[in-house]
Amino acid sequence: MRVLGIESSCDETGVALVEAAATGVPVLRADALHSQIEMHRAYGGVVPELASRDHIRRVIPLATAVMDQAGARLADLDVVAYTRGPGLAGALLVGAGVACALGAALGRPVLGIHHLEGHLLSPFLSRDPPQFPFLALLVSGGHTQLMRVEGVGRYELLGETIDDAAGEAFDKSAKLLGLGYPGGPALSRLAQQGDPAAFKLPRPLLHSGDLDFSFAGLKTAVLVQAKKLGEGLEARKADLAASTQAAIVDVLVRKTLAALDMTGLQRVVVAGGVGANALLRAQLDAACARRRVRVHYPELHLCTDNGAMIAMAAAMRMQAGVQAPAARYAFDVKPRWPLQEISPAA
Repeated sequence: MRVLGIESSCDETGVALVEAAATGVPVLRADALHSQIEMHRAYGGVVPELASRDHIRRVIPLATAVMDQAGARLADLDVVAYTRGPGLAGALLVGAGVACALGAALGRPVLGIHHLEGHLLSPFLSRDPPQFPFLALLVSGGHTQLMRVEGVGRYELLGETIDDAAGEAFDKSAKLLGLGYPGGPALSRLAQQGDPAAFKLPRPLLHSGDLDFSFAGLKTAVLVQAKKLGEGLEARKADLAASTQAAIVDVLVRKTLAALDMTGLQRVVVAGGVGANALLRAQLDAACARRRVRVHYPELHLCTDNGAMIAMAAAMRMQAGVQAPAARYAFDVKPRWPLQEISPAA
């Protein structure tokens, strides 16, 4: 079974081909990705209309490149999958429209996939895929969640952010420091030159007794500290960046450990863009090693939005029998779509 996956939820256009048998982990055959970072940089963030127009320009050439890379023809496809949500409505419509048009032209069924489920299952594309059940730390630009994962489509929400997500805390703090766009990676690079203990920044909800997150207060603390430094900010910018990153990572790691204590699970999966953060990986690996807990990550190039995770999620949903593709080509998208709302027949 060959599944073509199309991702267009925000500012990356991704297309990939995954091949799956009746059993076993599906295999990635080819993938291609175009990032819109340079286009949006001048505006300091994603401009939805520009994002949608760029997806239109990129998706067909990327699909052609993927099929050529895999040495396959469009007629060889069995299923076309696409990101149904959440994301930017216009951007989602581009991927959904192309996928359904392609499915109709080929007479192949299509499958709409939850973007976050794609991230959640992306570590199965790695050289060291996890096994169910596991604890998932889903940490990206717009989402920070801890979930108990029993199998494909079987997700229990344990805790989530009540305001800013971890990725937003990185990006907004970077903007306060004048680091430009995209802010998160820029802040992490600058933090390597600073002292993480230079500033005492808050760890919101760290002792709340639950598994929820809050990063809005941290962003405010960074703003207050930057104003206090005034003209001296430039000389201390690396220290403030390092202290900010340390605070975010500390909360993520300690909440994850609390979730392990609560669930008794012995395996952790980290997914989403912030999962590429080197400090998070180092601290979580060390803490989990002391507990003899395995930690799994997607490959670094698959931490960002990509078509491979959409094709993989589609293949795994079909393998598990929780969702079948449909030869219906009228489509909709879900810009807001909580992951826990996914049912076996979503």
